[in-house]
Amino acid sequence: MSQTITEKIFSQHVGHDVYAGEIVRSPIDMVIGNDITTPISIKAFEESGAKQLANPEGFCIVLDHFIPAKDIASANQARISRDFAKKYKLPHFFDEKDMGIEHALLPEKGLVGPGDVIIGADSHTCTHGALGAFSTGMGSTDLAFAMITGGNWFKVPESIKVVFTGKPQEFVSGKDLILEVIRMIGVDGALYQTLEFTGDTIAHLSMDDRFSLCNMAIEAGAKSGIVAYDAVTEAFLADKNLARPARIHNSDDDASYVKTLEIDVANLEPVIAYPFLPSNGHSLSQAVADDIKIDQAFIGSCTNGRLSDLKMAAEILKGQKVHEDVRLIVTPGTQRILREANHLGYIDIIIDAGGVVSNPTCGACLGGYMGILGDGEVAVSTTNRNFVGRMGSRSSKVYLANSAVAAASAIAGKIVAPQ
Repeated sequence: MSQTITEKIFSQHVGHDVYAGEIVRSPIDMVIGNDITTPISIKAFEESGAKQLANPEGFCIVLDHFIPAKDIASANQARISRDFAKKYKLPHFFDEKDMGIEHALLPEKGLVGPGDVIIGADSHTCTHGALGAFSTGMGSTDLAFAMITGGNWFKVPESIKVVFTGKPQEFVSGKDLILEVIRMIGVDGALYQTLEFTGDTIAHLSMDDRFSLCNMAIEAGAKSGIVAYDAVTEAFLADKNLARPARIHNSDDDASYVKTLEIDVANLEPVIAYPFLPSNGHSLSQAVADDIKIDQAFIGSCTNGRLSDLKMAAEILKGQKVHEDVRLIVTPGTQRILREANHLGYIDIIIDAGGVVSNPTCGACLGGYMGILGDGEVAVSTTNRNFVGRMGSRSSKVYLANSAVAAASAIAGKIVAPQ
């Protein structure tokens, strides 16, 4: 019987063919914790009486939300993970010494790869599906169960096939493609389903674009997002010492899908998600016509904090100045991205233009620190959510956009089209 890529991944892990709707107990290749959620997992782990991790090589803690610590509470929170990592001699523990946002850092390190089953106590764990893996967010106690047993229970999700056709126009990125999907089906249009991204457009998307695409699958309610392994994936992984051999799966031509979406990318312009939902998408032309003035432009997060985002921003900002009424904050996804951006001159360009570059962190995206919005302030942001109060004051507003739009808007003082 024909299968989707997601069904094949689970079948390989459980040792027999499984299909959407089945409940399976699957081994997990990588369990990911962070400084916010891991302390709860650690408490559950210790209360269970467990004395060792079932799979130390398949457990990773990344301190990324409030690191370096923003206050005493976050410092104490991080210490719980540090003490646990030291006690159990964790081989994969990352804090200030080798820091990065977890969903940018793990692919960079080769700790996740094609064919893996991955869970994390962070909703945007679905990012790693860009590598041809099944990757999803779960709760902290689910992580504890996986820490103790090496696996967990899953309902194999049904799949929605998203077919992108055509070559994207200049300044149209993976961020725009996923915002268009969410605009079409809504924030609950793919509940407990996999968004499988296919079509001839995929070959035109960089790995960074694919990470953005899968990252926001959760914003449509999806369990996961996935892109099949191809030449672009192979090139990205070429210099990685993968933790496990790549297991390459492709959906059968006659696999069963609950729905098929077809999107003509060639005619798509950048998409702007207006407050207060990622599904509130409008064309960039409409946003320009609406004359939306901004107080802050933010480029970063696990959605758009990669090298290509900084490159795009630098190309637009070169020789320009950030508007006098605007704060531009740029947050690289990892230290490696920061170093490469510095080596290539992007950081100097951003700073010369009047922007500020922070350490890698999730901080501003979730309204934690490094870019909080005040009462009534408006931001254009490359992050993934624009709920009420997401980045600060409940009276602030966040417009989601790609990095090119954010950079151009920082110069203009309002949302504009990049040139």
